[in-house]
Amino acid sequence: MINKIYIGITTIIASLMTSNFSFQKFESQKVYKQVVQDTVKPDSTLALIDSLSIEEGLYNYKLYKSNAHASYYSNKFNGRRTASGERFDNKKLTAAHRRLPFGTKVRVTNLRNGRTIIVKINDRGPHVRSREIDLSKRAFMYLATNKGGGEMRVKIEVAHKK
Repeated sequence: MINKIYIGITTIIASLMTSNFSFQKFESQKVYKQVVQDTVKPDSTLALIDSLSIEEGLYNYKLYKSNAHASYYSNKFNGRRTASGERFDNKKLTAAHRRLPFGTKVRVTNLRNGRTIIVKINDRGPHVRSREIDLSKRAFMYLATNKGGGEMRVKIEVAHKK
């Protein structure tokens, strides 16, 4: 009986020593926030919201269009090359615009619910004349009130470094 307990305890100690587990005293909120950010999966909504709040403070915004029509990419474009040469991924925060330069950061705000997201222009489009911007599906669904709809009215602002 004592042998089994001893083996169990040594197994637990050995697994703790080989893992990246460590006991840390968090003295500042900043250190705690960094550890939490490292443990959050990149696809999660928490990581998305945190990255948006960080990016919000880095730029000044100039209004580009106050009442634009936005839609989102179909999944059939995943993996295809965009006009900028990047591979398209519906899980990234990207967009297509006819005239804005590639790499431009744009803040898009849903006029119905006020939600805002920052996307990077990496493609040309949309190819429907009445639409101003095509968002990746992830960006669109973050902004959307009606998850079943494929279009919305948005405000577009171009980001400029402070």
